[in-house]
Amino acid sequence: MISLLNSMPLYLICGAIILFVAIVCVIFMIRAYRAGIKLGMDKAKLKRTLTSSVTFSVLPSVGILLGVIALSGSLGTPWPWLRLSVIGALHYETQVAQAAAEQVGLKSLSASEMTPVAFSTIALLMSICIMWGMILSFFFNKAYINKLSGKGKKAEADREAGEKAGGETKKAGFGDSAMVAMFIGLVSAYIGSYIGGFVSGEGLFTFKGDLTPIIVAVVSALVMAVFVYFSEKKHLVWLESFSIAGSMLVGMLVAIFV
Repeated sequence: MISLLNSMPLYLICGAIILFVAIVCVIFMIRAYRAGIKLGMDKAKLKRTLTSSVTFSVLPSVGILLGVIALSGSLGTPWPWLRLSVIGALHYETQVAQAAAEQVGLKSLSASEMTPVAFSTIALLMSICIMWGMILSFFFNKAYINKLSGKGKKAEADREAGEKAGGETKKAGFGDSAMVAMFIGLVSAYIGSYIGGFVSGEGLFTFKGDLTPIIVAVVSALVMAVFVYFSEKKHLVWLESFSIAGSMLVGMLVAIFV
């Protein structure tokens, strides 16, 4: 099965889609550069912006490359390459692929158990679920962005009232609170599942389950904390580009040793 997932037709199909998206990106980049020139922007600054944008796009993609490598063992190289190159996120793709594999009866997301029906189901689910971000953005993105940035009518009225009162009203935006809440919920769900798997590994409250996910999560969090410390406290901002990839690599190494 893995030979079919790495076959030339799949490479051609996925490669053509990725090439199309890359061409669109280049076209928009050229148009943005020309628009900047028309606005009177300095060409030297525009070129520096392009260079820095390329740098800070390539470095974080190391983590994405690790995701492609991790998924290629079970789904082949072309499909993970396509999913993580166009519209997708590392945590989303791996989570959905694993969930879909479990629903079709696979014990794990592995090439040895993969079947054509299982791959079709996994690929379809990974694609359909990610589409809703684009569809909902098309209809509701403007109102949502206004809500996040505090540009709604209520926010404008609050600012006007604050100005009339001789001061400014500062309030945490909905976006900040929502993102923090969603992140805490996501992490709590994962940690809870890891602890549950360990506590009831071979029966209720036996504490004989797999400790590996918990150890990897703790070590990866500590590594991320180190990156955050140096980037924020020591002002080594460039380390932010390596934080995700570094945490993933150390987590993978710890999983191997454990």
